[in-house]
Amino acid sequence: MSDLIFDAHLDLSMNAMEWNRDLTQTVMHIREREKGMNDKPDRCNGTVSLPEMRKGNIGICVATMIARFVKPGSKLHGWNSQEQAWAQTQGQLAWYKAMEDKGEMIQIKNSGELKNHLEGWKKENTKELPIGYILSLEGADSIVNMKCLEKNYENGLRAIGPAHYGPGVYAYGTDSDGGIGNKGRELLKEMERLNIILDATHLCDESFWEALENFNGHVWASHNNCRALVPHNRQFSDEQIKVLIERGAIIGGAFDAWMLKPGWIRRKSNPKDEGVYISTVIDHIDHVCQLAGNSLHSGIGTDLDGGYGTEQGPADLDTIVDLQKIPAILKERGYSENDIENIMYKNWVRFLENAWQ
Repeated sequence: MSDLIFDAHLDLSMNAMEWNRDLTQTVMHIREREKGMNDKPDRCNGTVSLPEMRKGNIGICVATMIARFVKPGSKLHGWNSQEQAWAQTQGQLAWYKAMEDKGEMIQIKNSGELKNHLEGWKKENTKELPIGYILSLEGADSIVNMKCLEKNYENGLRAIGPAHYGPGVYAYGTDSDGGIGNKGRELLKEMERLNIILDATHLCDESFWEALENFNGHVWASHNNCRALVPHNRQFSDEQIKVLIERGAIIGGAFDAWMLKPGWIRRKSNPKDEGVYISTVIDHIDHVCQLAGNSLHSGIGTDLDGGYGTEQGPADLDTIVDLQKIPAILKERGYSENDIENIMYKNWVRFLENAWQ
């Protein structure tokens, strides 16, 4: 039986609702239906669907809602009011609920549900089992007020990344600079009260350090690579990684090629020509392990189909099924079977068991 995989970052509802992909179909079916379409850069290049996840034994994931609020003049894609952003995330939530009703997915909100789900996926026949998901919010702009946060929690939200790209309502994200401010501190205080996990991914350096200073709850980085290997503010410095390790965080290796190869040019660079492979992701996972001195703080957080597909992913990854190539690569690098299981799924599971006890 192939290794169980926990992927800590998949934008499933975004693909369903904004890319209009029927994720209950195979990846090949989705690609075929997108022939001739050019409204998105990754048309015909998608890698993720629910049948493909089952085939690859990706039995559990952190699945996102995402909607950015943008002010006039912003070049970023987003919504013109927080209320619109809120409505967009609620539409995404409705899709997850529809997948639950269909038996395709099952939401996991506590340690008991986590245990039951994992027991099912460790059995031989998983082809018909629903994919387990922990609901996360990538960028908190859609939280109009703290009542919205409580509603989200009641609907199963268990992790939040306060910012995405650019300046946000509660923090500053990738390619921007600034702190969390009063609104950010209020959000973190309420997250801590509700025991919502802080996802440090995408926080700019100033917001990162302020967030950690103002939050005493559980922290992870669902999809973040290493600045020592790819110098850019989107990655974490060794100093940041070490502090996350001290806080008990798990850091998920992301598969977007621009985060894996210095100098990558979107829509121009080619994965094969640039030498970007799954082993390149392992370089980042290994770097975190070396800083930690063990395998207890690295995981997988692919971000596959997070606005990109095979045109900007590892050259040896056609669909998410190819995550099953990871154990062999880790073994070649001297990782033990226990280490490999830690990275493939156990670290995320232990983190949640501890957070939800």
